Amino acid sequence: MINQEMIDDQKIFSVTELNRIVKNILQSNFNIIWIKGEVSNFIAAASGHWYFSLKDNDAQVKCAMFRGSNVKINWVPKNGDLIEAQCQVGLYEAKGEYQLNIEFIQQAGMGALFEKFNQLKTKLQALGLFDLESKKTLLTYPRTIGVITSPDGAALRDVVSTLKRRNKSVSIIIYPTLVQGVAASEEIIKALKSANERNEVDTIILCRGGGSIEDLWAFNSEALAFEIFNSTIPVISAVGHQTDFTIADFVADIRAATPTAAAEIISESLDKILGEINSYKKTMDNIVKDKIENLYQKVDFYERRLVSPSRKILMRLELIDNLKKRLKFNAEKKLEGYKNKITGLQQNLFLLNPTTILSRGYSIVFDQNKKIINNSENLTVDDKISIKFYHGNTQAKIIAPLKDKKDQSK
Repeated sequence: MINQEMIDDQKIFSVTELNRIVKNILQSNFNIIWIKGEVSNFIAAASGHWYFSLKDNDAQVKCAMFRGSNVKINWVPKNGDLIEAQCQVGLYEAKGEYQLNIEFIQQAGMGALFEKFNQLKTKLQALGLFDLESKKTLLTYPRTIGVITSPDGAALRDVVSTLKRRNKSVSIIIYPTLVQGVAASEEIIKALKSANERNEVDTIILCRGGGSIEDLWAFNSEALAFEIFNSTIPVISAVGHQTDFTIADFVADIRAATPTAAAEIISESLDKILGEINSYKKTMDNIVKDKIENLYQKVDFYERRLVSPSRKILMRLELIDNLKKRLKFNAEKKLEGYKNKITGLQQNLFLLNPTTILSRGYSIVFDQNKKIINNSENLTVDDKISIKFYHGNTQAKIIAPLKDKKDQSK
């Protein structure tokens, strides 16, 4: 859809602005499409970009395939070739020319194979053959590696030379097979079954060199995909070059860009392994050394705390003597306090003693019932009383009540 906000009826556009608007309209209204046509006017520029036209019987269109895209193609088209191109519709602003920006090309007739490839890929993906959860883990240090490939191909030489260069201790078992042609898929399946039945390798590398989609078609077999998926031994797929993809790549446990890359993935460098061993050894030596030093320190610590029996007894006796002195001091202090308290109580008792009071001239009057009389109004004439002095007692009789000074003044 054209964005009407981009166009102002009242504005006067420059040519550059108009071309840019048209370019944006083309790019936003066309998804990536496939187009079929005959190559003409092909030019490979010094920059690495390709420029050509695609034509049919009635029309032609200019095309540009930039270096970042054509570097992935392992063949160069020529004038007269009938090709299928994946592209985006665009505009060359400088000249105002409509053109196609090509992302990928293939020789005409390959489209049916790509369609078949995509259908199988979609089917197997839906069945879960590509799920990460089903991928098997490769051993970090495999002892024996199996290689399924052509015994005469460059891929085998690359894998073997890389493995031997990186780690000569790794054993290699080759399962020779066809890797191209009608019978290749079945041969590869037999080799993979044999490797699993013999169970003599830790990892399998399935590889071959690059080629066209037809050359690699043996690795797009549904039966081979299930054989790789069901393999009990981890499988690395290294088919073709970095830009080539097959069904085997998607279902394998790991996909390598090239056979050499597969060998590098599965083989740790011997120098690196020895370096790691030395690193672990140093770490272990340091741990043991630290343990020994800690034990020495503990022994020294306990040795300093160790006391001989005689010294321990002497320390105990000193402690007992100190406790005795503290006990005696505390007891004497308590006793002195009690003595002072008793002395105070004695003084209070002396002062409050009735006999002491009587010695100062006081006396105590009792009635006939031996009750103390402290009020003269409680006495009447002829009452007999007893009087206690400091020294001795006497009897008396009331002959007249004693009147107070107020009565006498009257």
